[in-house]
Amino acid sequence: MSKKWVITALASLLLVGLAACGSGQNETSNNNATAVENTQKENAAGNNSEEATATTKKMQDEFGEVEIPMNPQRIAGLYVEDYLKALGVTPVVQWYNPMWGKQDYLKLDVPTFNYTGQVEALLNYDPDLIIVDGGADKVKYDQFAKIAPTYRLQEDVLDDPKETLLKIGEVLGMEDKAREVVQAYDQKVADGKAKLQAAVGTDKVAVLRINVAEKTIALFGVKNRFTGIVFSQFGLTPIPLAASMEEYQQVLSPEFIPQLEADRIIIFPSNGGWDSAENADAFKLLDDPLFKSLPAVKNGHVYKMDRTYWQSGAILSNQMKLDDLLKAIVKE
Repeated sequence: MSKKWVITALASLLLVGLAACGSGQNETSNNNATAVENTQKENAAGNNSEEATATTKKMQDEFGEVEIPMNPQRIAGLYVEDYLKALGVTPVVQWYNPMWGKQDYLKLDVPTFNYTGQVEALLNYDPDLIIVDGGADKVKYDQFAKIAPTYRLQEDVLDDPKETLLKIGEVLGMEDKAREVVQAYDQKVADGKAKLQAAVGTDKVAVLRINVAEKTIALFGVKNRFTGIVFSQFGLTPIPLAASMEEYQQVLSPEFIPQLEADRIIIFPSNGGWDSAENADAFKLLDDPLFKSLPAVKNGHVYKMDRTYWQSGAILSNQMKLDDLLKAIVKE
């Protein structure tokens, strides 16, 4: 009996010891898990706090990585003011060139910045972000970057106004607004394209510009960033000469005029307006018998347009071009 009692007692003590160890291990494991969970929460809270307090972000532009403000308030969008206005943003200045003027159609009530002048003049307007397009090479870009953080749009988005708008929306942290604008734009273009195609069928179209200073006529090709939209998105058919052009434009010598073979002509001056007295001599080109022999002229299908937005390929200007064509051709 004594031996059995001793064995039983020892077994009981062993079981109690194992249970205590197991309980201790479980408690340690639970404590470790709780500590890890708390650490993860603290890290997450720290990351969220850092994101909430971040004032800049890094983005890739045409020339490399650039650090720009998260919420810029004073934006200089040089020759991209059209996109800013589409997003509801008023720039601190508007691009201006003494030879070409400015994009009057935007009706911006802001000071002008002479793009051909001294870059330092921008300091007067205290921008916290500068956005530039393909007109700024690396030298110009570096000059702007000394004034304020500068984002140079990539070449691969500049050929498409929708992609340009979306990229600017990303730069400004306005992605949702940019997508809304693009959606409305696509719907308007789809409706307008259907009406234009029904009205013109397969008529061949030429887009011409009268170069006022040189007194020449230039043909714009299908790849022109200002007017290629009428072919690529509005559905008009280019004349063969324009369809085969790799360059944006080509100055026409007089003997090339008959080769246009255009059923319809869209035309605008390089600067000034159709009623500008200083343009009168250049407009005499349209009285040339070679020009008057074109089918479009004979049939009264020459459409004189406003150069201010026909020399822009941006999102608002393109919609204004579509409105012009619907009014002139579809008679809306």
